[in-house]
Amino acid sequence: MKRSLEIILIIVLVLIPYKLQAFERYNRVVKYDQYFSKYSKRYFGPGFDWRYFKAQAVAESRLKAGARSKVGAVGVMQIMPATFKEITKKNPSIKGTRKQPRWNIAAGIYYDRIIWKGWKAERSFKDRISFMLGSYNAGKRNIIKAQKIAQEKGLNPNLWASIVPALPGVTGRRSKETIGYVKKIHMIKGVLK
Repeated sequence: MKRSLEIILIIVLVLIPYKLQAFERYNRVVKYDQYFSKYSKRYFGPGFDWRYFKAQAVAESRLKAGARSKVGAVGVMQIMPATFKEITKKNPSIKGTRKQPRWNIAAGIYYDRIIWKGWKAERSFKDRISFMLGSYNAGKRNIIKAQKIAQEKGLNPNLWASIVPALPGVTGRRSKETIGYVKKIHMIKGVLK
């Protein structure tokens, strides 16, 4: 048993740097950086690190403008049609279509801002980012339901670490996708320069 754990630990330690190296290549993909920077400043302020949104786009689409999901999400930030329509009603300065990288990125970051503003409770910056990203992926209502479950279990509902064990009770097997999504974005952000 002890030997098995040692082997697993060695495999994990070997694979983590490999995974991180795979994400480092996105440092060379700069064609959308101006949009991530511009709309991050516009919707989050000049002190906010735009690389969070680039990392999110890497997780969403690998920075591919033509990406399309099975459920109809499109573009770099994988925006759904109804979500894009809602965003453009609230923010008429987004003028193009969701298929155009500039406007897809602008809409995605603006949507992140809407979500961000909803997570005001006292928590660390990293937790707030995690709540925002988790909501982008799973929907804010599902994260709120997970908070209630976490609280019922005696966990602090304002910590992302408390949402992780509670989310399967809300979204079932899909919770692995959301938990992995948040973790992946933090990992990608860690290697972006």
